[in-house]
Amino acid sequence: MSHHPFQILRAAHAELRVSDLSKSRAFYVDALGFVVSDETSTEIYLRGVEERNHHSLILKKSDTPAVGHLGFRVASNEDVEALYQFYLQQGCYVRLREPNEEKGQGLAVLVQDPFGFPVEFFSDMTALEPYHQKYHLHRGGAVRRMDHFNLFVPNFSAAFEFWQKELGFKLTEYVETDEEPQEKTAAWLCRKPSVHDIALMKGAGPRVHHIGFWMDDMMSIIRVCDILGGAAMHEHIERGPGRHGISNAFFLYLRDPDGHRIELYTSDYLTIDPDLQPIRWSAQDPRRQTLWGHSTPESWWKEASLVLDVQTSQRVAVSDYPPNGVAAQYIK
Repeated sequence: MSHHPFQILRAAHAELRVSDLSKSRAFYVDALGFVVSDETSTEIYLRGVEERNHHSLILKKSDTPAVGHLGFRVASNEDVEALYQFYLQQGCYVRLREPNEEKGQGLAVLVQDPFGFPVEFFSDMTALEPYHQKYHLHRGGAVRRMDHFNLFVPNFSAAFEFWQKELGFKLTEYVETDEEPQEKTAAWLCRKPSVHDIALMKGAGPRVHHIGFWMDDMMSIIRVCDILGGAAMHEHIERGPGRHGISNAFFLYLRDPDGHRIELYTSDYLTIDPDLQPIRWSAQDPRRQTLWGHSTPESWWKEASLVLDVQTSQRVAVSDYPPNGVAAQYIK
């Protein structure tokens, strides 16, 4: 990984705009077992049972469901300032957010990145009392922690170059066509020593395909299936449970009451070694998505969440083609 003037640590939180807070609360808190850190009549701040930061998921009431932003933690406030300057130089819309502008969070930078995604970087967040051993208080699926984001991008090669070379993410696995000239169509990139903090897939965007949360083990994912089935909430299950070829993780994909896709994820592998070579998957190999070869529902390939414009709070238009603006400099 090359040296950069900032140190991004990991995927840390997401903000979802939702149409009905009570329905969303029943899904995320009662069924999946997120812990409520704070809530008002218009927003709920949630965290996994092992997370000590104030939140890893924000639910905000809105007439138009969308992804408000995706948050990454950095090592220091100096990194926040460096990222502010970096995105200014990229020609992006970017602004600093003052401490507690987002509840529980310190100084942050919010940017509409070159590919249209609303992304936030922060260092400080209010620390809360450990909850992971309060087993008597765990409920539902007892989701553990934030793990990753997966994005649909119209120009994969440009986005891949940006996240890898400009932001310093490490490639762990990728999908590539077999015919010449070979073309990468998806990539898994990390900052923490796991398979990914972010995955990029070629497709109409900018859209967020899913947000992934870590679970204890395979049985904890199966327990979520039982909870949803028992509560007559089985229609929230979109795909799985199963085992990915890519990442080797055990997974379950759910759709929340507004259609946002959530992955429950466990059992991938360590990627900290500097000489670790990326794993290539053929675009023709069905095992890349499910190691056991099961087919993937059409909705998984086509549907995803729209994202917000950080200036207007309107949803960003989706395109099948590369944008003509800032991202053009990364298009070969």
